[in-house]
Amino acid sequence: MNIAESIKIAFRSLSANKLRAALTMLGIIIGVAAVITLLSVGQGVQVLVQEQIQSIGSNLLFVVPGNLSAQSSRNAGSAMATSTINTLTYGDAKAIADPQRVPDVQAVAVESFINTTVVYRDRGIRTSVSGTTVNYPQVRNHKVAEGTFFSEEDFNGGSRVAVLGHSAAEALFPDGYAVGQTIKIKGISFRVIGVLASKGGTGFGGVDDSVFVPLTTFHTKLTQRRSASGDYVVSAIYAQAVSESRMEAAMEQIAQLLRDRHGILYESDDDFTVINQKDILNIFGEITSILTIFLGAIAAISLLVGGIGIMNIMLVSVTERTREIGLRKAVGARRRDVLWQFLIEAMVLSLAGGFIGIALGAVGSQLVGQLSGSLQPVITVSTVLLATGFSAAVGLFFGIYPASRAAALNPIDALRYE
Repeated sequence: MNIAESIKIAFRSLSANKLRAALTMLGIIIGVAAVITLLSVGQGVQVLVQEQIQSIGSNLLFVVPGNLSAQSSRNAGSAMATSTINTLTYGDAKAIADPQRVPDVQAVAVESFINTTVVYRDRGIRTSVSGTTVNYPQVRNHKVAEGTFFSEEDFNGGSRVAVLGHSAAEALFPDGYAVGQTIKIKGISFRVIGVLASKGGTGFGGVDDSVFVPLTTFHTKLTQRRSASGDYVVSAIYAQAVSESRMEAAMEQIAQLLRDRHGILYESDDDFTVINQKDILNIFGEITSILTIFLGAIAAISLLVGGIGIMNIMLVSVTERTREIGLRKAVGARRRDVLWQFLIEAMVLSLAGGFIGIALGAVGSQLVGQLSGSLQPVITVSTVLLATGFSAAVGLFFGIYPASRAAALNPIDALRYE
């Protein structure tokens, strides 16, 4: 008996008990649908995180105060203390921007921020107010939706002007046009000259909620954070490398420059950290990959339950068809013919359930995408092949014992079975 004939007999046998076959497949259907839905959501989260990180700028290096490597080896209290160290200044940023000293960096922006209340008339929001430089939108890949960003004249003159993030503008001016209005930050009046385009609700760094003012104004009107030399202290320096291939070289040049400026000896730890945008992508990629595998593993448990259901039904089927097995052996069916027949029936059950589960999983992932808005689940070919292969493996594994039991039946005893 060939495989095609075995498949035909398997379908005939299963169609004789449609309801039982459907209920047996239910476990596999739910399991495969759960695997497809959760894996697609996990991969969608991975794509969303990558897009958000890439949207903050291209070929970007982050220079932050404190040594994060040393921080990770200390306790939480020390980590908190390190995060408040003010070791970066505006002078460091200007030195990095010097092409003679750091030739592989083409643009530099800084950011120094505080959390405070921003008020327009009787409406106020608690948000982050950042002091930054004129080229901040270029380096961080932000677009101005309304008005303009502040100019060199505003920066050099310490003008009291502000640019609002998209969400901050909506919160302060839900019914009107923000540009030209006057807001108050820490009780000081600022004229709104622009509103940034939205970066999305999950924007890296919460830019949509922020308010931006010139760094000079920030340090003279809103805070007095200065270094020992009187220079402006900054919270972060953003350096844009000339190309992706020169990012490693730019990191080394920046590190060497800052070590020289800060007087750090050869064997001493740096008081700053340079982070590559690729490193951030890799870290988040690893986290989301682990999350995706974890979700898939949870869903796979239901597939095992479905496989146990298949084995249970196949054992019942062997018992019910004992005389049929004896008759087939009496007319010449070999042991392997009976073995293949029941194995194929088990695999047909699991594969049919798998295909239905894939369709339901695709529908489920689309529903999740519609409910979440920004998240778009991603169903890849590898995910579908994984679900199909796993469901076939489940049918094969849990069908072996019933098939072996059927194949081992003695034809005389089987024919006598009542």
